[in-house]
Parts: sequence; structure tokens; C-alpha cells
Amino acid sequence: MPASRELQEQLDTLREQLEQDPPLSEPDREHLHKLMVEIESQIELENQLQDNNLVDGVNLAVERFEVEHPTIAGTLRNIVITLGGMGI
Repeated sequence: MPASRELQEQLDTLREQLEQDPPLSEPDREHLHKLMVEIESQIELENQLQDNNLVDGVNLAVERFEVEHPTIAGTLRNIVITLGGMGI
């Protein structure tokens, strides 16, 4: 499976998890939404140039959510791995 397709599937999984309305604050939801928009933009561009800011942002989100929302953090970790596989 191409990395961009796998990444899109992981984003879809994250979107489904958020639709289940986990107890997140509005700033946390906005932060995740912003990250998802950035990741989707990266997919659309299929830019193989390294974008450390995107990966750093997702890694920070993993740290932010891993204690209270481990399922979301796990999905974000998968996204980081897929981005790495894409050379991002």
C-alpha cells in the first residue's frame, strides 16, 4: 500500500476516534484538527521534501495526548511512522 494511502487511512481512523467524542478540551480538538489539515495538505502535495515541522508537531501531539487519550496517541504515532516512510 502506498504510504500516502496508508497515511490517509490513519487520518480517517483518527477522525473516527474524534467523532466518538472523547473528552477533549476545545483547544485540544482545534490542535488535532489543525494537524490533520496540515497532514492532508502534505498528502495532496505528495512532496518528498523533508518537513520536520510537521513531524515535530505530530510528535508533540503524541506527547500531549498519550496519558489521557492513549488510543489517539497511538494513531498519531502511526502517522509519524508513515510520514517517516514517505521521507517527510
